[in-house]
Amino acid sequence: MNFSYKTLLLEQKPNGVWLLTINRPEALNALNSMVLNEMGEVLRQIGEMPYEDARALVITGAGEKAFVAGADIKEISELDEDKALTFAQRGQSIFHELTLLKIPVIAAVNGFALGGGCELALGCDFIYAADNAKFGLPEVSLGLIPGFGGTVRMARAIGARRARELTYTGGMITSDEAFRMGLVNKVVPAAELMSTVMKTVDAILSKAPIAVGQAKKSINQGWDMDIDAAQKNEAQIFSELFTTEDVKEGTGAFIEKRKAQFKGH
Repeated sequence: MNFSYKTLLLEQKPNGVWLLTINRPEALNALNSMVLNEMGEVLRQIGEMPYEDARALVITGAGEKAFVAGADIKEISELDEDKALTFAQRGQSIFHELTLLKIPVIAAVNGFALGGGCELALGCDFIYAADNAKFGLPEVSLGLIPGFGGTVRMARAIGARRARELTYTGGMITSDEAFRMGLVNKVVPAAELMSTVMKTVDAILSKAPIAVGQAKKSINQGWDMDIDAAQKNEAQIFSELFTTEDVKEGTGAFIEKRKAQFKGH
């Protein structure tokens, strides 16, 4: 696997955990085409790994100021209508890959998460934020709207009325406000952000990896279904898990009063 990227840092942690850092601190980690292309390659490779090599992905930003402060405005200013459509579709496709990954993806928001950065965080399974983080969708200040899924995911995350207000005004909110709205799962002091994220990752790693992946699949697929279809989908996924060795191990360990040793098979 290629670990050398111009705009990203990819670090393999123990037990199949990967840390992906957007590494353009001189530009507050702004997203451009190179970032998106390299991120797409990373996600493709991680998605092809077996469970023993990839159990969780954590995404953060380099430096202390920003997670991702938005898309690269200089690059955006040079787009025409056709190129803008391609750019938006590319960003949406990359962020959708986060949803399709069979492993949990956690955003560790360590500073500004604005525009494309907020959309990137929204594409993750859940968000932990430093107490100095800021969130917002300021695109209307540029004569634009969010183009990487922000109008869609923000409304689903915090409700349509709050999403309208945040998007129409282009304003920023603090991590505490984001927590109260339900956008952020947890707010911690900046110095404790990564250790808190990894503590949650460790809790996830103690569970059956296929089950965690299938739970993610069921939640994401069911979101767009009516309740009857979603429950049928859940039942189907539930039943398919009985073909795995992890179910035998998990139920057997419970009966035998011992700790389960899941293998992801």
